[in-house]
Amino acid sequence: MQIHSPEFKQNARIALKDEQLQSSLAKFKTGFPEKRRLAVEALPEFDALRDQARDLKDHIIANLDIYLDEFERKVTEQGGTVHWASSADDACRIIHEICQAVDAKTVTKGKSMVSEEIGLNEYLEKRGIEPVETDLGEYILQLRKDHPSHIIAPAIHLTVPQVADTFHEHHKRPRTEDGPELMAEAREILRKKFVAADVGITGANFLVAETGGTIIVTNEGNGDLTQSLPDTHVVVSSIEKVIPTLEDLSLFLRVLTRSATGQEFSVYTTLSSGGRRDDEQDGPKNYHVVLVDNGRSNMVGSESQEMLRCIRCGSCMNHCPVYGAVGGHAYGWVYPGPMGSVLTPQMIGIENSAQLPNASTACGKCEEVCPVRIPLPKLMRHWREQEFEKHLTPSAVRWGLRSWGTLASYPRLYRFAWNLGNKMMRLMGRKAGFIAKLPLASGWTEHRDMPAPTGPTFMQAYKAQQQGDRS
Repeated sequence: MQIHSPEFKQNARIALKDEQLQSSLAKFKTGFPEKRRLAVEALPEFDALRDQARDLKDHIIANLDIYLDEFERKVTEQGGTVHWASSADDACRIIHEICQAVDAKTVTKGKSMVSEEIGLNEYLEKRGIEPVETDLGEYILQLRKDHPSHIIAPAIHLTVPQVADTFHEHHKRPRTEDGPELMAEAREILRKKFVAADVGITGANFLVAETGGTIIVTNEGNGDLTQSLPDTHVVVSSIEKVIPTLEDLSLFLRVLTRSATGQEFSVYTTLSSGGRRDDEQDGPKNYHVVLVDNGRSNMVGSESQEMLRCIRCGSCMNHCPVYGAVGGHAYGWVYPGPMGSVLTPQMIGIENSAQLPNASTACGKCEEVCPVRIPLPKLMRHWREQEFEKHLTPSAVRWGLRSWGTLASYPRLYRFAWNLGNKMMRLMGRKAGFIAKLPLASGWTEHRDMPAPTGPTFMQAYKAQQQGDRS
């Protein structure tokens, strides 16, 4: 996937003017957040479970090597093979070699953000192997030569008419906008792909060290068909997804599904442990797990370590006002939203993503809803510091910060300037109650109005309260 993160501001401007995208985002803003709220209210112990999940994740990260070694040992005992990939190129090469060994021409794929991260589809296509996405959203995007804009709802940016146009163009069937008909059409096309595939590739939500099992959590049956019909099953997963025991899995599932889609439990939660046994009729003969590092081990012990807790629920972006305004593609790489604003600089360098840590209102909602309590605003501030230290911040911003720093060093001058600006804004908004255009803030007022100041300032209210307390 081509990196466009340095162009976030330009991408955001385009997104804000895209009427179809804004129509899709308007529905998104009220969907997932409301479902999560209802699911959380129905589980009184939800916050206590979040604390447990956070603490367990911290323990796992501190002992990551131990649990990964145990996981590899258990997989090997069950006849599977674990491959270690330090980089995206290593992961793609390993998977390609597995496909070559069985002379694969077609592979089916379950939904996997790690495969997006490593650019697996493009890698296989260049080497004569056809990858077929089987998740409905991913399948639609593959037909459109598009990329996911959300980690759990990849085609959230599309409208039904756009999907209807895509299917009509590629399937050569009568055009319809009926949802069940569109799904039946995709199911009919993909069923042949499932049967013909030489290799099935899935991601993994969790890896269980105790059993050597891998888990996928889905709402479609495509994941099960992808991993059970072909003779070879390849699991591609990042290293931080390992957990100690099956009992721990129950904890994470309780917070994952409620945070992601507002469900008590997903439709499918599938556990795989190795290939087909001698007494089994179904399942793959060959079982491979590719563990992808791609910079994650460097996060252990760093200021970004807490990001390794992430269980990829997408709740942070579901509640983010910035993501809700511009969608996922504006972020320019695989991971959008607040989690992407922290993870992307770690993986592709702050030099290639300097605008992302600033794609935040600092409202703190992302941390408030995170099922493993990742302090995303704090981590974004860390990257902003890195951006500033490397002189990647725009000169106008640096000039503004220096000016503010100088002004703040002289309290009387600072109060005079603030009172003057406050009076001017009151005058500008005295008729309508808001300011349609504000000098030096066109980025704000171009898409929204600035409320005019009303009532006393904070300092005036504070002084009045102090005087009231004394009396």
